[in-house]
Amino acid sequence: MQSIRRTRSFFTLFWTLAACVTLFTSTALAQVKDFDSIKLYTLENDSGMTVRVTNYGAIITSIIVPDRNGKKADIALGYDQVEDYINAVDKPYFGAVVGRYGNRIAKGEFTLDGETYSLLKNNGDNHLHGGAIGFDKVVWTVNDYDEGKSLALSYLAKDKEEGYPGNLKLKVTYTLKDDNSLVVDYYATTDKATPVNVTQHTYFNLKGEGEGTILDHELMLNAKKYTPVDEGLIPTGEMPAVAGTPFDFTTAKSISRDIGKESEQLTFGLGYDHNWVLDKGGKDDERTLAAQVYESTSGRVMEIYTTEPGIQFYCGNFLDGRLKGKSGKPYVHRGGFCLETQHFPDSPNQTKFPSTILKPGDTYESQTVFKFSTK
Repeated sequence: MQSIRRTRSFFTLFWTLAACVTLFTSTALAQVKDFDSIKLYTLENDSGMTVRVTNYGAIITSIIVPDRNGKKADIALGYDQVEDYINAVDKPYFGAVVGRYGNRIAKGEFTLDGETYSLLKNNGDNHLHGGAIGFDKVVWTVNDYDEGKSLALSYLAKDKEEGYPGNLKLKVTYTLKDDNSLVVDYYATTDKATPVNVTQHTYFNLKGEGEGTILDHELMLNAKKYTPVDEGLIPTGEMPAVAGTPFDFTTAKSISRDIGKESEQLTFGLGYDHNWVLDKGGKDDERTLAAQVYESTSGRVMEIYTTEPGIQFYCGNFLDGRLKGKSGKPYVHRGGFCLETQHFPDSPNQTKFPSTILKPGDTYESQTVFKFSTK
């Protein structure tokens, strides 16, 4: 029998919820048929790092790492009760794996092999992060748990689920290394051509969750180009250079430095909420450096490596203090940031972007590494 460490407060509600699930009207809550199947798994290494993951939404609920003085803090925004993930205001997707298509698809539709598919418009006129019941709102199957080392989860997204074609078999593995690297591997197969773009949606604050804004964090993005958007945050199809714009993070700078500058793009995004085109150096499918973040008071550094062609930088523009996290502190405006490794938004409708179509007989493979250190 697997040895499973649990956070007591996270599961306090389950037994009550299991007995009275019919009392709830939330669509997402109604999808959870067996609350006893929801667990919290702990990964720990010998370097002082702890990661906790639940099989509800494949959500990373916490990432605990030491600062330069060895003091540990949880740097991932989130909750300690599953009900809060299910019923969260504004659906922030804290820590979740999102898909079948992470990010936006214009007008909630795309055409593939001569057939037009309609998806839920859950973000204005557009489809976002897989729809009403995306991968973040389902209970995943635990295939393997090597306590302290890795956790493998799988989910079968059925044909026409949320409007997408094909039965998609998806596997996500979290592996914690002794060098304080969290490796996230994605694999998928399908029996019908379908768009796939899966990503991890953790919000970070390297000072600690609930510890104010992230505007003083210094960010470097390994990208000389980005994909500007229209008012609905759908890419225009262009890929201009970032040089001379507020979107130039090729040299590390504070997130705050240019966020207040006059810019139509910053107005559209209410700040940074855009995709950057990563400099792959001709190594399209190889793992390369995507981003580095440094926070000076703690000395914490996070590096991100990925096989993906793009990265979405979102700086918590819609956080407004209404949500309270594990520490009981409100998540203030720009109190966390996301760096979502991905293919570009709206790729199924953009012929100039790298394809996201997975075909029968092929395997979707993607890897992202979050590596933590101090200086």
